[in-house]
Amino acid sequence: MTQHVPQVTDASPAPERRPIRQLLAASVGNAVEWYDWYAYTFLATYIAGQIFPKGSGNSLVPLLSTFAVFAVGFFMRPVGGLLMGAVADRRGRRAALTVTILLMGGSSLLVALTPTYAAAGVLAPVVLVVARLLQGLSVGGEFAASTTFLVESAGPGRRGLFSSFQYVSTTVGQLTASGVAALLVATLSEGQMDGWGWRLPFLVGALLSLVGFWIRQGARETHIAPAARGERPGLFDALRHHPRQSLLICGITAGGTLAYYTWTSYLPTYAELNTGIGKSGALLAGTLSLAFFALLQPVGGLLSDRVGRRPLLLFFGVGFAVLSVPLLKALTGSFVSLLLVQCAGMVLLTGFTSISAAVNAEVFPARVRAAGIGFPYSLTVALFGGTAPYVGTLFKEIGSPGLFPGYVAVLCLVSSAVYTRLPETAHRELAR
Repeated sequence: MTQHVPQVTDASPAPERRPIRQLLAASVGNAVEWYDWYAYTFLATYIAGQIFPKGSGNSLVPLLSTFAVFAVGFFMRPVGGLLMGAVADRRGRRAALTVTILLMGGSSLLVALTPTYAAAGVLAPVVLVVARLLQGLSVGGEFAASTTFLVESAGPGRRGLFSSFQYVSTTVGQLTASGVAALLVATLSEGQMDGWGWRLPFLVGALLSLVGFWIRQGARETHIAPAARGERPGLFDALRHHPRQSLLICGITAGGTLAYYTWTSYLPTYAELNTGIGKSGALLAGTLSLAFFALLQPVGGLLSDRVGRRPLLLFFGVGFAVLSVPLLKALTGSFVSLLLVQCAGMVLLTGFTSISAAVNAEVFPARVRAAGIGFPYSLTVALFGGTAPYVGTLFKEIGSPGLFPGYVAVLCLVSSAVYTRLPETAHRELAR
């Protein structure tokens, strides 16, 4: 059944006439947020040995524990999406963006200062869990606020292009985290990385958060919040009044988030576990493919403004449903095979990532747009994206690594079924 997309007019201001300033304010802060978030993923193997005790001679136990904490952080993202989304709808987008980046800076500092298991015992993983919970709260709120901010800043016929900068900046943050990790691995000894080297990227992230906070102070608000308390949307208004739209976002996101976190975050570790490629080669391949991915995003956004959102989503969904298994099976222990597999996946993935912000924003009216996007999107990411590294590593642990590629393919097929019924919103006016 085709979903109805509401057309509601509110008191939001007209789009910013100086779009570069708006893009910079959203993108720089978003890049810093995601740098902090992804640094954990790229350094997971080092964190595992320092924060968690080794279990019965099985080297995968600390790594599984580290990825479990990664997943726990994801389950705070729906809370962040709901709470910070409500702040964005009730107080304005810029207020929410300010809170999220300060929260991320503090939590990144906490990760850097987490004691080792040898020094503090069980307190070490407890501190790490608290830090990841705070990061999850921040990232969930960041997506809700920055998505609405970017799309509302776009001029006519440019929402797809502006939307693409959500993942351009996300990828820049991830690319920076990957590059810093690769540089440290290449320059420091294994003992230095295990001892203190893995902490450096988190200290840098805490400092960069202050830079992002400063830049965002110059952003122009895109949503005038209701002045009267009684006119402000309630915390659950989006879910209560737009349940179908909330479910639609879950269906749109499920396959995309699993493919995204598999290809951009987990694939280097997957290759290490299943092909024996070295850490340095895996991180370098990830860094190069991320640079390629960032360049693709504006192309996908511009294309969607011309041909629509649905063709790109189907390109992604059907492509991954058909090619996930052969691509992951094509991995060998060579650097070239990993780089080619990652880049091939990045091309397909662009059909989802370049326009997901626009698609989500076009589903909800402005009054509840941030909270309406934030909760269902972040919940779906937590269920399928945040668990991807854990599920993949668990399949390896039980001796069935071949099940993971099939898992990715099936979920992308499910999302493809949703895309076939998705109303085309590219050329409709965004509610203001």
